[in-house]
Amino acid sequence: MARVAAHRKRRQNRFGMFLVSIVVIMLLVVVAFNSIELRAKREAYYQKEAALEEQIAAEEERAQEIEEFEKYTHTKKYIEEVARDKLGLVYEGEIVFRDEN
Repeated sequence: MARVAAHRKRRQNRFGMFLVSIVVIMLLVVVAFNSIELRAKREAYYQKEAALEEQIAAEEERAQEIEEFEKYTHTKKYIEEVARDKLGLVYEGEIVFRDEN
């Protein structure tokens, strides 16, 4: 009887080890899949970050252009151009030649 009990105990130990091994393997598979998914997300975030940095640089350049245009609009040259183009004004004694088109 002792022999049969020892045999059952060994069998139960092997089955228990088999179950533990299956659980560990399943956990490793889940961790591997999550790792792959996280790497893909990280790459997508890196690409998004690069695109946003490019957009920031473009907006900063645009802001600089607007600032330069604002300075230009306060010059006498700009005021003269607007007066000539939009209002048709000329200096006294100045002759303007226009096409008849």
